[in-house]
Amino acid sequence: MSLLELKSKTGNKKRKRVGRGNASGHGTYSCKGMKGQTARSGGRRRPGFEGGQTPYLRKIPKLKGFNNPNHVDYQAINIGDLNVFDDNARVDNEALYAKNLISKKNKPVKLLAGKGELSKSLTIVVEKASLKAIQAVEAQKGKVELPTPKAPVAQRKDGKSKKVSS
Repeated sequence: MSLLELKSKTGNKKRKRVGRGNASGHGTYSCKGMKGQTARSGGRRRPGFEGGQTPYLRKIPKLKGFNNPNHVDYQAINIGDLNVFDDNARVDNEALYAKNLISKKNKPVKLLAGKGELSKSLTIVVEKASLKAIQAVEAQKGKVELPTPKAPVAQRKDGKSKKVSS
């Protein structure tokens, strides 16, 4: 064993005893410096104190709503915009993206009956559709395919989940 291999024991540190005379090296001012707020007993500033300027926590607004974690942002497409497709075509996210009718391929699409009239028979595959849009497509002998909804999952008191039969 050499001197390089020696290690001190951990957890054997004693706390600094202040105010026990100048010979200890921690006398007179007891490591607090001279006068002032931090030299006094209880003279620490509260958490969040910024020297007198308006603190950050008082600057931010109190009540401005919240962000719903379950919110789904859909890309809206009107039925009048679908006349660019050929008759009896299958319209999905890929086809809509190819015709520049939507900006993102992986974002869900909602079909709306807002502007324009549909004049072609189409098979439309979207994540969501309004009732009037479905009726307008079916009036032209078309079809709207929506994904099947997932079965709701109930949370039990013991933390386990079970499927709810409907």
